[in-house]
Amino acid sequence: MKANKTRKVHTQEFKAEALKLAERIGVAAAARELKVYESQLYSWRTAAQKKSSTSAREAEQAAEIARLKRQLAEQAEDLAIFKKGGHLLREEPKIARFEFILEHQHQFSLKRMVNVLNVSRSGYYAWRKHGQTVNPREQRQIERDEAIKQAFIDSKERSGARRIQVDLAELDMTPDIKTIRNSMIRQGFVPKAARKFKVTTDSKHNQPVAPNLLEQDFTASAPNQKWVGDITYLFTSEGWLYLAVIIDLYSRSVVGWSMSNRMTATLVCDALKMALFRRGFPEGIIVHSDRGSQYCSSDYRDLIKKHRLTQSMSRKGNCWDNACAESFFHSLKVEALQDEPIMDRENMRRAVFEYIEVDYNKTRRHSAIGYLSPENFELKNSA
Repeated sequence: MKANKTRKVHTQEFKAEALKLAERIGVAAAARELKVYESQLYSWRTAAQKKSSTSAREAEQAAEIARLKRQLAEQAEDLAIFKKGGHLLREEPKIARFEFILEHQHQFSLKRMVNVLNVSRSGYYAWRKHGQTVNPREQRQIERDEAIKQAFIDSKERSGARRIQVDLAELDMTPDIKTIRNSMIRQGFVPKAARKFKVTTDSKHNQPVAPNLLEQDFTASAPNQKWVGDITYLFTSEGWLYLAVIIDLYSRSVVGWSMSNRMTATLVCDALKMALFRRGFPEGIIVHSDRGSQYCSSDYRDLIKKHRLTQSMSRKGNCWDNACAESFFHSLKVEALQDEPIMDRENMRRAVFEYIEVDYNKTRRHSAIGYLSPENFELKNSA
């Protein structure tokens, strides 16, 4: 198998969604989340602005200026807090810091003070509640609960005790699973739960099908050996939005995706093209899917042949043959969409883009790859 060096090439669909993310959280933050250069985002925005009006550009600039002003105000407040109370950071226990917060509660915001002074909000409230005294055992529990709470929030309420344990280990904290579960129960934290979703495969056609080369072997010893693809329906207030993905079984990374209002061969072809662009056009990959008519289309089969890939398909009516792709869709719908209000297509595109490019590939831990994210797994094993 020929393996070319991976290169970062982004489709127009990716660029459009990246710019929307930059508008919401700022260029620098979006660049960090998506692991692209700020200059790329500015370049993409410049190209997009050629089609927009002067008023639209002014609105974007005003939003960025407002964000920077808020950021500067927060930094100025942090500096003022540090000048007055920074010396307390060396003092243990933390009672002196709590006393400082109480004394300056009308001058500075609580959020900024607990951040600068490195104490938890729950610890401060507990100190106030218990006559302004907290014994060391209670303080340790408060700090542990706060760390567990932060890990749960950072995962967007998706992580259970085992994933949180891995997060805390990176902070040199070593509570056991039982302790974490008890803390989550005490704080009322329940990871987002599952429910069944609609199956999308339409294999009632007379088009040619490929043999099942994968045979439910979802392991790979290197990137670009085995890819799996699938389509799912996403319900919106404007009708269905269809999502096609390509997943590399080596790291469980979503290497290609596409969304459309129509479920056509173009949808799956665009997802495969994105994967090929991103991975540097490797050859000899087994590309597996179900027997849906889009994957049996001449356009998709021609694309497979053109790039010297090998097509594989599930057995008829056997969802387990493409379980990894089904698992991704399950995670997407449970973790990112299930508890959200019904969205229009534009907001659904935003939610899916952020889940794939900000959360799933870059930060979500996967048990199949040692509780690492796909990106970190590939980085660790490429050294």
